[in-house]
Amino acid sequence: MDSLLLKAIKTMAQLPGFGPRSAQRAMLFALKNEGFFLDQLISNLESVRKNIKKCQICGNFSCSDICSVCLDPKRTKHQLCIIESVSDLWTIERANFFNGKFHILGGILSAIDGISPNQLNTETLLNRIENEGITEVIIALSATIEGQTTMYYIAELLSGKDINVFSLAQGIPIGGELNYLDDGTLSAAFLDKREVILSKKIA
Repeated sequence: MDSLLLKAIKTMAQLPGFGPRSAQRAMLFALKNEGFFLDQLISNLESVRKNIKKCQICGNFSCSDICSVCLDPKRTKHQLCIIESVSDLWTIERANFFNGKFHILGGILSAIDGISPNQLNTETLLNRIENEGITEVIIALSATIEGQTTMYYIAELLSGKDINVFSLAQGIPIGGELNYLDDGTLSAAFLDKREVILSKKIA
């Protein structure tokens, strides 16, 4: 195999959901359909690289400094959903049942991955709580040990403030990640959200 192709396939294989074989199949498809697919893909990726940035408020990806979700005047202004990643925001938006605001942490606490509290987007979160009239927070993190540990860490940061803090309830399996859940399961978890009790903190 040509070294240029091998290098491109190895790079593509690093994408989530891809491996060496699926990356090779995708590359062959792109090369066979160069006229209508490969050129368009390259153009779109170049546009994304040049124009997409992080929303200065919530951390979502957007063409402008503030994303369309944060700019939407119809959003419930007092309700804030705290999530791990942009992928989770897209998942919840696709289900179309939550109409509040979002805040993306940019990760969850993980000793194995070297993610500590100072690497999470919490400073902006606290500023938003103080300045945006937030009265209800829903911590919508994956039902993993890392996710639950992060949930209690965030709940502690918000303790003493005049807000109600909730977590997702039934429908989220232990070890489950939000972006793999179907819309009905995720909706049920939001509807049956539970108040976070700090005395149940995971050790």
